[in-house]
Amino acid sequence: MRHAKDNRRLSRTTSHRKAMLRNMVTSLFEHEKIETTEAKAKELKREAEKMITLAKRGDLHARRQVEAYIRSHKVCSKLFEDGKSRYNGRQGGYVRVLPTRVRRGDAASMAMVELVDEGAAK
Repeated sequence: MRHAKDNRRLSRTTSHRKAMLRNMVTSLFEHEKIETTEAKAKELKREAEKMITLAKRGDLHARRQVEAYIRSHKVCSKLFEDGKSRYNGRQGGYVRVLPTRVRRGDAASMAMVELVDEGAAK
């Protein structure tokens, strides 16, 4: 039984799932918009919002937590520089998931994941 288990397994082992989500979060902050399946997008949103909340906090411990998760120092620096000014007045909902299309090969529902207020701090 899966009572009180709140994350999706995405048909992957734990280590593969964690690595995939870390890569996707890094790509999202680097490109500010990515397309993936809906299930992955929903899990990505959860992790990305946690990283933005830590960046808004802005202290040393938060920076070290984000550096441990995000795979690029450049992307992490960008997140901490832009995070406070970009999302200061927002209490949550930093990431948007928009359904886009059905993938032709396997009929998977695709979704666009993007940062809200995109371009505000460029």
